[in-house]
Amino acid sequence: MPNNWKTYNLGDVIEIKYGKDHKKLQEGKIPCYGTGGIMRFVERAISEEESVLIPRKGSLNNIYYINEPFWTVDTLFWTKVNADFVNAKYLYYNLKIVDFASKDVGSAIPSLTTSLLKRLEITLPPLPEQKAIASILTAIDDKIELNLQINKTLEEMAMTLYKHWFVDFGPFKDGKFIDSELGMIPEGWEVVDLKSICDVINGRAYKNDEFLSEGTPIIRIQNLKGGGKTVYSDLILPESKYVESGDLIYAWSATFGPYIWHGPKSIYHYHIWHLAVFPEKVSKYYLFHHLLRTSNQMKEHGTGSIFTHLTKGTMETQRVLLPAKNVMKEYHQNAALYGEKILLNKDENQTLTTLRDTLLPKLISGEVRVEDVQQTLDQAL
Repeated sequence: MPNNWKTYNLGDVIEIKYGKDHKKLQEGKIPCYGTGGIMRFVERAISEEESVLIPRKGSLNNIYYINEPFWTVDTLFWTKVNADFVNAKYLYYNLKIVDFASKDVGSAIPSLTTSLLKRLEITLPPLPEQKAIASILTAIDDKIELNLQINKTLEEMAMTLYKHWFVDFGPFKDGKFIDSELGMIPEGWEVVDLKSICDVINGRAYKNDEFLSEGTPIIRIQNLKGGGKTVYSDLILPESKYVESGDLIYAWSATFGPYIWHGPKSIYHYHIWHLAVFPEKVSKYYLFHHLLRTSNQMKEHGTGSIFTHLTKGTMETQRVLLPAKNVMKEYHQNAALYGEKILLNKDENQTLTTLRDTLLPKLISGEVRVEDVQQTLDQAL
């Protein structure tokens, strides 16, 4: 630790405050936070000052930085930060590397106490260096968030294109239409079973003792939303049981619907299908947006009391509108522009996340100094 860095108890630099019940509050524009994030928007704020939010119960490692009026419920502490000692954004990053889950004092529900938090030791550099460290890490987080927003816009534009072509039939309205089981469709198009345009390939059921810490990644339901620990396998499976980045997969249980996989070459768990499209017949982007649009409808055909399960037979026999080949080819060329940009942004975010997670503990501990990482940051951003 550098000589001019000092160690404090957390209670010396912040005041820890309890959240309050939100049920009697009217709807409004103020975000109301719980341990899982924003729960709703309410009429008034519990504080309008910069703050770091720390879970009291539940998911103990969910730390939040707030720089706007907010409300917190009673499962989440909020803090008054003493700006003479600590920069609030720096404190947020400092606490992000603390494993609060290991400090759990609850019995049934994971819990933290004010006395425990007040005794927590944190090491602080001088304020100018705190601000510089926070600035570096914020720049990375801001770029990640920007890419997420860009991807959301690209996904909306891609769906708009799909609906314009294949729901509203915008480019084809002046042509001849024929009747079909799905209603009136352009002449030369047809309605087919899904199994005629792609293979629906089952994943493999794994036991917990088969999960390893290295090998080939296994895609599980919880990984599809960016959560869950990645587990691995050393099994050698048929090539059809692997997916590459950009392949189309489908979760048929719990987290329901289609995904275009982004990640390394992987195998996939039992509750996921690989939809290996026949590219001479259908665009993966066309099928992805079709399945995205019809997921709720397909869910109605599922079974299960706790989680909805979809059978492979139901999936394979669903009826799909299949445009003429020249239309499909032109659509794929347009949709691919969105899809490829989305994957590039996800690649960049993966690189930035790794950079941030590598730098964070080193900057906070003083192992790496601000001046040592500026060139790396300039290249990354």
